[in-house]
Amino acid sequence: MSYEGWILIVGSLAGITCGMTGCFLILRKLSMLADAISHTVLLGIVLAFIISQSMNGFYMLVGAAVVGLLTAFLVQIFHSSGIQEDASIGVVFTFLFAVGVILITLFADDVHLDVDHALMGEITFVPWDLVKWGFLSELPKAFLMLTIVLVINLMIIGFFYKELKITSFDPQMAAAIGIPVLLIHYLLMGMVSITTVASFDSVGAILVVAMLIAPGASAYLLTDRLSVMLLLSAIFGVAAAIIGYFLASWQDVSISGSMASVNGLIFAIVFLFSPTKGLISKRLSMKKIKMD
Repeated sequence: MSYEGWILIVGSLAGITCGMTGCFLILRKLSMLADAISHTVLLGIVLAFIISQSMNGFYMLVGAAVVGLLTAFLVQIFHSSGIQEDASIGVVFTFLFAVGVILITLFADDVHLDVDHALMGEITFVPWDLVKWGFLSELPKAFLMLTIVLVINLMIIGFFYKELKITSFDPQMAAAIGIPVLLIHYLLMGMVSITTVASFDSVGAILVVAMLIAPGASAYLLTDRLSVMLLLSAIFGVAAAIIGYFLASWQDVSISGSMASVNGLIFAIVFLFSPTKGLISKRLSMKKIKMD
């Protein structure tokens, strides 16, 4: 596989994984929780390194999942105590993220683990960061991590599709028919956590928020069916990764930033021209109603 090919594949995998996972956050109106988790998993990565003294991807995923669940748990506890959800998210993510930054400077200052790398990512280094896994030849670590996480997420969505769907659209009815709403919620938060850390090498913690939210938001404006929304979000994620890469190569700018920007442009186009929920179609419908 060529250098350019690996970048396109890894970017596309990040787009698919983040886009499909983000659909459920949008339906649950938890988009800002994705921002919180994308920052607080930095603490999980640092703790995993301190405990294991290894940059092994498995330890990073476990650490990220634990801290991501901790973030969701603390936000839920504060919100249940009467604190507004946005305030709960702000307090929890700033505190846990700050602790992660402090631990990096204290215990991981001399290794390839820094705030800039975790926040911004650098997809251009992905083809050179190779690992050997089993009988396979050396492959980019980001590719293996994203592939594993994508398979895990697809399995969770496949096995718990009905539960995820009902709890996303009507949690009260889900609880009434015996679905463990809280358990499904934390299962989703675990998906968000491992998806975020697996995407660090390609887009970083800050820009992964765009890939978690924008493809799903664009798909939401085009369909009322969850299955179609998941498919469209994956398509938009891949399109943004590919178009973003070639735009970045053309203009010699940040690849991850370009991918995130294209995600925003796709959303803007859909927001304007969606046949049913687009701004222009709504204006035309209102104008037609007034004329009648």
